[in-house]
Amino acid sequence: MNRIAILTASAALLLGASGAALAGGQYGHDRMKHSATETKTQADIVDGVAASADHTTLVTAVKAAGLVETLKGEGPFTLFAPTNAAFDALPEGTVETLLKPENKAELTKILTYHVVPGALDSAAVVAAIKDGDGRATLTTVQGENLTAKIDANGDVIVTDARGGSSKVTKVDMRQSNGIIHVVDAVLMPSEPEV
Repeated sequence: MNRIAILTASAALLLGASGAALAGGQYGHDRMKHSATETKTQADIVDGVAASADHTTLVTAVKAAGLVETLKGEGPFTLFAPTNAAFDALPEGTVETLLKPENKAELTKILTYHVVPGALDSAAVVAAIKDGDGRATLTTVQGENLTAKIDANGDVIVTDARGGSSKVTKVDMRQSNGIIHVVDAVLMPSEPEV
């Protein structure tokens, strides 16, 4: 499989499993198909997260990092979008420190670690996990990898470069330039400076 096919398959696996978790319990192929066929909107991924009351910290961070225009670009992109609660769970003072102008490079590194090239829906992520014998590697725009797998509860879990885990809680929010999947923890690339 070429790299694009692997990335597409990986993202589909990840998203499908989390959609099933929202529907309650184990994921199934029918639930994944239903989730993956949701209608595409005219809004881009920045507009998509900006419309969510659960993603105000992410929107503030995207603006502080100067990534608005990039993420409004043609794409396509797959965004694993941490909720406000995910940012709140970071050690005290982390968000405030990252939002300072002198830490823009580190903030950009963290945010682009949540973006995978291509529009990877839940079906593709689930397929990639299956093809990878239970785990899929997703290469981010930042350059490092995320690992996706399905846990015993049928939830898609994304593991970052530091070994931290995040559960995908909502999938296949289709936008004009990609797809948003909601995650419950901030994913961290290796060796954060903050």
